[in-house]
Amino acid sequence: MKNIQPAWLDKTLFPFESKWIEVGGESLHYIDEGKGDVILFAHGTPEWSFGYRDLIKGLRAKYRCIAVDMLGFGLSDKSPNADYTCQAHAARLEFIIRQLDLKNILIVANDFGGGIAMSYAIRHPENIRGIVLFNTWMWSLKDDKHYSGPAKAVNSWFGRMLYLTFNAPVNIIMPAAFGNKNLLTPHIHAHYKNALPTGQRTAAFAFAKELMNASDWWQSLWEKADVLKNKKILFFWGLKDKFVPVKELEKWKEKFPDAKTIAFEDAGHFVQEEKAEEMRGAIELF
Repeated sequence: MKNIQPAWLDKTLFPFESKWIEVGGESLHYIDEGKGDVILFAHGTPEWSFGYRDLIKGLRAKYRCIAVDMLGFGLSDKSPNADYTCQAHAARLEFIIRQLDLKNILIVANDFGGGIAMSYAIRHPENIRGIVLFNTWMWSLKDDKHYSGPAKAVNSWFGRMLYLTFNAPVNIIMPAAFGNKNLLTPHIHAHYKNALPTGQRTAAFAFAKELMNASDWWQSLWEKADVLKNKKILFFWGLKDKFVPVKELEKWKEKFPDAKTIAFEDAGHFVQEEKAEEMRGAIELF
């Protein structure tokens, strides 16, 4: 891909300078805004750095905010034959952290980005000053019918068609995942649709398959997570999320009983889209 911002990107919504970094022969897009202590944002599916735009607008006056588009998402390359496993995403994120020489990091992550970013935190706890997670998980989902049922459907010809042809994560799942659907305006929604055009949706489909395939990896991370118990941890949670329900928050709280929790009764899965101002204020206080 060419390292330029596309014409469909609204600069009033996303007023940041785009940067790219080569990782394993692939070009990954990221934004690096502000100065100060580092905040590293990690997204899930079908997201990209655009989802964190309002948080970054509010935090870049005091912090260095870095948000990477994972390979296959946003403005990063979308090679059809790349390795889109969670472990591969985690390895690329670690490479970028090293290349940019990021120190004393506060992680902000959701969805698949939670386990991916936490993989770095568990491997390098000395470089983590705090962790902010929302609507995510980091343990095996194999025995949970809430996830294994949909995952089985994904691994069919129909699931493949839904993801690769009809862009189901953007067109079907994303609207259903909002607590207040009015906040997903057609203009904002278009920035997710345009970022995953026809023929370039392999990464989103791969994440759907990783619900089961990455379970052993997540479980191995979960069993090592005690190395982070002395870190400051903050959980946000959208309680209207029917895809990653509140039972997962309870599991996080059991593991990290000293963590702070802020729940939103009227928000869904994409809390950063629905409650950016509240999140920004809480992160600053945190």
